[in-house]
Amino acid sequence: MTDSKHIFDDLDRRLIAQLRADGRAPVSKLATVLGVSRTTVQSRLDRLLNSGALLGFTVRVREDHADNTIRAVMMIEVVGKSTSQVIRRLRGLSELHRLHTTNGKWDLVAELQTDSLEGFDRVLREVRSIDGISNSETSLLLTTV
Repeated sequence: MTDSKHIFDDLDRRLIAQLRADGRAPVSKLATVLGVSRTTVQSRLDRLLNSGALLGFTVRVREDHADNTIRAVMMIEVVGKSTSQVIRRLRGLSELHRLHTTNGKWDLVAELQTDSLEGFDRVLREVRSIDGISNSETSLLLTTV
């Protein structure tokens, strides 16, 4: 059962920081770095996973490492109170990498990834056809510096 409130102590925060740096680190290495026993690390991991605070482990890949990947940032302006509906539709796009709410002129910022310019063009058309989107501006990401 997941706990809706996650209260992290210092050890939890340090453990999560270590996992962000190396999600494949063995429990024994985490225990050594954190200065606690392997049993303590394992019980903390189990608690964080069971509570839903930690969703899993993943591999981090440099964003610009994948060959032939077209990446873009799209700023989206939403009409009236249709933000929730627009978010639901955007989340249905497999090319949507991340979606953020924001303030200012733009209501949403979408990070998109496709494997071709044709795919990118198709995604732009799909996004622009979503009811509730009044305007958008898209920039291709060229090089990560």
